[in-house]
Amino acid sequence: MLISDLAAPIVILSVLLYGIYKKVDLFEVFVQGAYENLKIAVNILPALLLLMTAVGMLSASGALEAFSQLISPLLDKIGFPSQVAPLALMRPVSGSGSLAVLDNILSVYGADSFTGRVASVLMGSTETTFYTIAVYYSAVRLKAEFPVFISSLTADFAGFVFSALIVRLFY
Repeated sequence: MLISDLAAPIVILSVLLYGIYKKVDLFEVFVQGAYENLKIAVNILPALLLLMTAVGMLSASGALEAFSQLISPLLDKIGFPSQVAPLALMRPVSGSGSLAVLDNILSVYGADSFTGRVASVLMGSTETTFYTIAVYYSAVRLKAEFPVFISSLTADFAGFVFSALIVRLFY
């Protein structure tokens, strides 16, 4: 058995023992925390429903594939595999949608191909930007300002570009 297998149980046990040591009503604190998290979940539900609907419409309409084909000549010129374009477009919007796109890329091109490696590195080095912004800003009841989107999408773009570059350099 590895120490990493015991990490979560040790942390949980430590928190419980610390609570007992400080004479905290652990059940009451747990219930209060669960209640607050349930309120947060209810508050972010509209943003999540909107995002899931938009992802479904984007995928079903064929707009993702059409836009990917439109930008593929540019991507080929800069050395980014155009087969990964649908993943790069889906990744900022949906984690589960991008997993489905990644699965398709890996099943068609293979995990050890240049395309498969770029897709894998891209998946690990970028974030579901719009989902994260929607959840965090809905939870604190603030409106996300335009610079938040620009900086986040710039970081995603850097992840896209460098995923191809890193794979080209190291594989």
